[in-house]
Amino acid sequence: MAAVMPPPVLRPPAPPAAMVATGGPRTNPAQTGMWIAIATIAMSFAALTSAMVVRQSGALDWRHFQLPSILYVNTLVLLVSSATLEWGRRRSVWGLYVTFGLGLLFVAGQIAAWRQLGAQGLFLATAPSSAFFYVFTALHGLHVMGGLGGVGYVLQRRLIAGRVAPATFGAAALYWHFMAVLWLYLLLLLATRV
Repeated sequence: MAAVMPPPVLRPPAPPAAMVATGGPRTNPAQTGMWIAIATIAMSFAALTSAMVVRQSGALDWRHFQLPSILYVNTLVLLVSSATLEWGRRRSVWGLYVTFGLGLLFVAGQIAAWRQLGAQGLFLATAPSSAFFYVFTALHGLHVMGGLGGVGYVLQRRLIAGRVAPATFGAAALYWHFMAVLWLYLLLLLATRV
């Protein structure tokens, strides 16, 4: 009679001693999620940039126009808001209020830029160049409004709970700074292409 042997028991390998001592690798879900969001946003704008370059290269109807001067003021507003966010993060809650106000001012400045273009007869459907301008600036403006939601959340948590988790504040700051860098890229792109 043949003996039946039970199947071997497979055990996972033991974790390295360093992981056991520290409780495992530390993950920051807020930071990880923000990096995924930033990568997604960057890829979206890269795809739009590619579409614009391809469309412009074969377009007889591409119409060049001068960017509204308020966009340069908006750039300064957004860069200053990055500095005030860091001030709010390190020193005073007032920096968050100023950042929020500057973010609203930036969005209002974008609307003023659209109005200036409209006064020149340049609308979304006027030419491919103006269409790309409106799409880029509107999409960026929507993302800035999302950033305002993040700054508002941080401000609310700071006022109600008295403090904000560093990971939450860090994720909101990372997003806000990315919006400033993305705007610099878009301004350079639009200034050289439209």
